[in-house]
Amino acid sequence: MPTINVPGHGSFETEMGKKLVLALEDNGVHILHRCGGKAKCTSCRVEILEGDFEDLTNTERNAFAEKGVEDHLRLSCQIRVNGDVTCRPIMTVESRGIDAGPRPEE
Repeated sequence: MPTINVPGHGSFETEMGKKLVLALEDNGVHILHRCGGKAKCTSCRVEILEGDFEDLTNTERNAFAEKGVEDHLRLSCQIRVNGDVTCRPIMTVESRGIDAGPRPEE
C-alpha cells in the first residue's frame, strides 16, 4: 500500500488507485473540495513535494488556466495514488474557515 506523507499531519497508508483527495480526507487532512471533486473550483489543489504522478490532465490544465492557478500545483481530485507521495494541501478547512464541500465520488 502506498504511503502519503503530509508535513504537519503525519504519514498514512492508503489503497492503490484511490483519489488523493479522498485519501487525505479519510485520514484527517481537512482539504477543501468545494465542487465535489469535479475539477471546477480548484480548492483541492496540492503541492507535490515528492513522488510521481501522471502529467497534468487537460481537465486540470483548463481549470488552472480559468482560475489563474500556478501550474506546479495539482488537483487532488484528479490524482490517483499509485505510489508513495509527500504533498502539501494548499487550502484546508482550518486555513480558510469554511466547510470542505461535498465529498468527491470514488
